[in-house]
Amino acid sequence: MKTIYSRRIAAWAVFIIGFFLMFAGVLLLLRFVAGFSRVPVFIPFMFLLIGLVFAILAIKLNSRPSYIFAASFVLMIGLFILFSALEIIPRTILFRAWPLISVFSGLALIPAGWRRYSSFRARYIVPSCVFILLGITLLFFSFNIVTFSFRQFIVSWWPLLIIIVGLFMAVFSLGSRSNLGEKGK
Repeated sequence: MKTIYSRRIAAWAVFIIGFFLMFAGVLLLLRFVAGFSRVPVFIPFMFLLIGLVFAILAIKLNSRPSYIFAASFVLMIGLFILFSALEIIPRTILFRAWPLISVFSGLALIPAGWRRYSSFRARYIVPSCVFILLGITLLFFSFNIVTFSFRQFIVSWWPLLIIIVGLFMAVFSLGSRSNLGEKGK
């Protein structure tokens, strides 16, 4: 029993060391080839490491949807911050792109729902679409793409919210009807 446990610990240690070596190699390659003198990547590296730990836990613990969601979400945030640190994405965008948290949440729900049901279900797709649409809408206001304020938008277009809620309720109802039909067979 002790040898199985020590083999698992050794496998984890080799994996973590290998991950650190790959990341250090990429940073050194970027520094010497692309001319980056100092790359502030500690924070994105920690996000990527935490996301990787969640991904490993999801794989090892029977692919729990909550771990898959956490892994996807944290990895997307880590990659976004890393691209900003490497100046692939301009740093000025970083503080105005806060609505991407909603978009990342919606995108992270998709693999979690797929893992739970082995298909796309309205229970995960509807909230995913809502988060993505909310984030995209807020991005328009955050980057001043639209010429009016968010308050003006809500005052003028509030009936659109009722239409969207009704549409999602209708889609959710269709999904639950098909599930009831499958159970009756």
